[in-house]
Amino acid sequence: MSIFETIVLIINLIFCIPSLASLTRFDQWWIRGFDFPRVQISILIILNIVLAAFAYPFDETWHFIIVGVLVLSLFYQLYLIYPYTTLAKKQVIDYSGNSNGNTLAILVSNVLMTNRDYPKLIDLIKDKNPDLFLTLESDTGWEQALDTLEDEYKHTVKVPLDNLYGMHLYSKLPLEDIEVRYLVKDDIPSIHGYVKLGNGYRAKIHCLHPRPPSPTESKTSTSRDAEILMIGNDMEEDPKLTLVFGDLNDVAWSRTTKIFQRVSGLMDPRRGRGFFNTFSTEYRLLRWPLDHVFHSNDFTLMAISRGRHIGSDHFPMYIKLNYSPEKEDEQEKLSVNEDEKEWAEEKVKKGEKNPERS
Repeated sequence: MSIFETIVLIINLIFCIPSLASLTRFDQWWIRGFDFPRVQISILIILNIVLAAFAYPFDETWHFIIVGVLVLSLFYQLYLIYPYTTLAKKQVIDYSGNSNGNTLAILVSNVLMTNRDYPKLIDLIKDKNPDLFLTLESDTGWEQALDTLEDEYKHTVKVPLDNLYGMHLYSKLPLEDIEVRYLVKDDIPSIHGYVKLGNGYRAKIHCLHPRPPSPTESKTSTSRDAEILMIGNDMEEDPKLTLVFGDLNDVAWSRTTKIFQRVSGLMDPRRGRGFFNTFSTEYRLLRWPLDHVFHSNDFTLMAISRGRHIGSDHFPMYIKLNYSPEKEDEQEKLSVNEDEKEWAEEKVKKGEKNPERS
């Protein structure tokens, strides 16, 4: 075997690792990190297949085996991201007609705590005019800057923190029975309660920002997975008027987020419409969707977009929904099996007694 073949073989084997690691249920940060860049991994696998085609004479069995593994890895990656392309079927249908007070527009923005370019977000809020907006990583500096909007956004929930997990919720619509909870970690809040729509109905809301798996944040994904799945497990069997939104520090196509969707019965309006990558603003070739809005199937979609750059490492996410209970049967929820339910319950229990908990 030539030196060139040996080098190509090593490179090929390296790029088989992400798919093989993703198939496991280990939650170490470096393994779960492969969940994020699936588009980028797919492109690199394609380049590896092309490289192998030039490097190998295909006169030995292992030449076919390694290329076969690369092809299977590529199919696996594409299978996971396909539902979030415009080629796939839309999970949430488009709304058309008169809204009659049934609309709810939401803006979610991880502001980056050290970012002090307050006017950019304020201008975006004025342009988009959401009914409610949620900020993540917001501290007292951000709270003071956003005070200028309180004449219009009279209903607020403020949790300023300087640990990157501050959270502020502002709403034009009445907020009721609001509770700030610390589901898994004592220094990471979440907001729960109801928002009263213009038609008088109350929509249940859950605002989340769990800690990500990374060498600087959390060595495993246990806490993040537990916080996300805890909300999913607590949902009613057929949830109505329910929304979960925030920076989940997880991508739409990960096992955790997919099982969250399955056990909760909530919908993802990005399915069939595109990735809407919100992180990172700094690296165009390394972007994936971390900021989410999930909702029950009695909402239909009026608008969805990624907001412009506000100085943060995240782009804001905007969505406008319409309460359309008559469309429930036209919007198919993801099914869940017993193995997935058990896995979700196991994750939640593990997170509750996680030794990393602070």
